[in-house]
Amino acid sequence: MSERVDRDANRELRARFDDVYGQYQQLRSGLDSLQVRLAELRVTRRSADGQVSATVGARGELVAVELDPAVYRDRDAEALSRKITATVRAATVAATAATREMVAETMPAGSGSVEFLRTGDYGALLGRADAVLGRGEGSA
Repeated sequence: MSERVDRDANRELRARFDDVYGQYQQLRSGLDSLQVRLAELRVTRRSADGQVSATVGARGELVAVELDPAVYRDRDAEALSRKITATVRAATVAATAATREMVAETMPAGSGSVEFLRTGDYGALLGRADAVLGRGEGSA
């Protein structure tokens, strides 16, 4: 009888493992795709007057700044500097939101990675590990 119980338990464990492994493979495939999409992400914003255009990548890195020749008519360097800064900032905010949306589409709900991108709280990245270690699940 115990042999039958062991076989049933093994069958259940194997089915659970297959399910978890399938979820892992799906997540891994999604992460590969996400990595490509993030590498290709470019977000461009224009200043209100259209004289400054800024393009940034997924991590907010500045890719390009374009200035309309009309900016040279007004010789106010400080105003131009503020306009460029504001335009780059707007592009960075939009890129951050686009990155967060892409990650949220790929990662499981409640993922520490998604929460980190939303809040900037590094604790969110370690939440699951903290929970496991706090309950003693990580001990041998």
